[in-house]
Amino acid sequence: MDKNDSGIRVTILGSGTCVPSLERSSCSVLIEHRDAHFLLDVGPGTMTQLLKAGKTIFDIDALLLSHFHPDHASELSGFLFSTKYAGDGRPGKPLHLAGGPGLKDFYDNLNYAFGNKLTLEDLRLHELVDDSPLLLDRFSIRSAPMVHKPESRAYCFTSKDKKRIVYTGDTDYSETLIGLARDADLLICESAFPDELKREGHLTPSLAGTIAQRAGVKQLVLTHLYPQCDRVDIVAQCRQTYDGPLAVARDLMVIEL
Repeated sequence: MDKNDSGIRVTILGSGTCVPSLERSSCSVLIEHRDAHFLLDVGPGTMTQLLKAGKTIFDIDALLLSHFHPDHASELSGFLFSTKYAGDGRPGKPLHLAGGPGLKDFYDNLNYAFGNKLTLEDLRLHELVDDSPLLLDRFSIRSAPMVHKPESRAYCFTSKDKKRIVYTGDTDYSETLIGLARDADLLICESAFPDELKREGHLTPSLAGTIAQRAGVKQLVLTHLYPQCDRVDIVAQCRQTYDGPLAVARDLMVIEL
């Protein structure tokens, strides 16, 4: 995809699902801007994918969960544990953890299950229950509820130079998502199943395309792809409803804005 001079770099760490795959790791996306690093979802294999992308867990400033399903959140325990015991740790650098309603209970229960070994003195929890923006580094981060689980959120990152990146996590068709993604420079959108295999709580290529077209997004990336998506032409399905720049996510794909 095209590059300009805003300095924002997006890496698809994992483009897959809960289904084990040698080609697609579970869900995770890295957003970089200068020395700021944001991790969206932390499915199994995320820490290894970070290393492949030339980063480590200690580079991450904020981790934002779209929801608490294992393919989006199960490596959180390993991530937090590793920041305490690997290398030199995070001296003087807080780690922000954000998610939808129930985040504190989710973290507390996870910490309890691992004998309270996930406690970090510099961990900052942000439980997002409304549309108030979260201000981190050079970004204003808005979130909105999605049609999947009670805690499900999509995120919109807006930089100081007004570049906007939207990440959905799992969702069914959503007017709220269209509003959140309005005129976004990049929409990273789940497209879990082909059109003919539509499942409740998930999008298909043509539905993702409809959302992108109605929102007027400048670039669309289809991700969170179950194996069935690799057996059909999901680009052709998406092209039924979306005529803008389009890509199918692959692990370690880089998009520069």
